[in-house]
Amino acid sequence: MPRTVKGAAEMVATSTQASSDQARRVEPLLVALSLLTLVTGLVDAACYLGLGRVFTANMTGNVVLLAFGATRAQGLPVLAPTVSLVVFLLAAAAGGRLASSLVGPTGIQVPAPARRRWLTIALLTELLLVAVAALAAAGLPAGDGGARRYVVIGLLAGALGLQNATVRRLAVADMTTTVLTLTLTGLAADSRFGGGQSPRVGRRVATVGLMAAGALAGALLLRVDVALPVLAAAVVIALAAVWLRFGR
Repeated sequence: MPRTVKGAAEMVATSTQASSDQARRVEPLLVALSLLTLVTGLVDAACYLGLGRVFTANMTGNVVLLAFGATRAQGLPVLAPTVSLVVFLLAAAAGGRLASSLVGPTGIQVPAPARRRWLTIALLTELLLVAVAALAAAGLPAGDGGARRYVVIGLLAGALGLQNATVRRLAVADMTTTVLTLTLTGLAADSRFGGGQSPRVGRRVATVGLMAAGALAGALLLRVDVALPVLAAAVVIALAAVWLRFGR
C-alpha cells in the first residue's frame, strides 16, 4: 500500500476511534441530562397541581401566569410565582458563579476532573434542596398549605435555577432539561416536511417524552401526597449524579 494511502487510512481510523471515544464520554452526560428532564416534569406537576398553579422550572409559564395574576384573572396567584421567579434568578446567578469559580469563564477548555467536580457539586446541591423541599411538603394539602408552601416553592425554584444555569453552561444541543419550545420547533422545522434533514430526532423525541412522563408520574403521585413527586425528583437527581460519576 502506498504511504499516502496508508497514511490517509490511518488518519481515518484514528478519527473514527476518536469519534467513538468521544461518543462514549458524552453518553453519561446525555443520560444525566435526560434524567434531569424527567425531574422537570415531576417538579412542575407537584408545583402547578399541588402548590397552587405555580411553576418552579418552567419560567416562561411562570412569567405568563404572574402577568395574568396581576390582573386578578380567574383568581390566579401573584405571590407564589413572584417567590418562584425571584429565587430562581438568584439560584441561577449562584449557579453561574459556581461554574465560573470551578471551571473558569465560558469558552475555555475545561479539564475533565474540574468539570466532573463542578457537575458533582451542582447536582448534589440541587439534590439537597429538593430533598429538603420533599420533607417540607410532607402532609401539605394540595392547592393550599399556608406559608409552608412558599418554603417548598422557594426550595424547588432554587434547585431548578441552579440546574438551568449548569445545563446552560454545558450547552448540549436539544437538552435544555426545562424548555421544550425550541426542541419542538426544531423537531418540526428540521423534519423532511419542513425541508430539513431531521438531525437528532431521537434525542428531541426522547426529551419531549421524558418531560411528559415526569409530569404524568408527578400528577399520579400527587394523588397520594404532595411530597411524593418531589421525593421522586430527588431520587432521579441522585441517579443522575451517580450515573454521571460512574456511568460508562
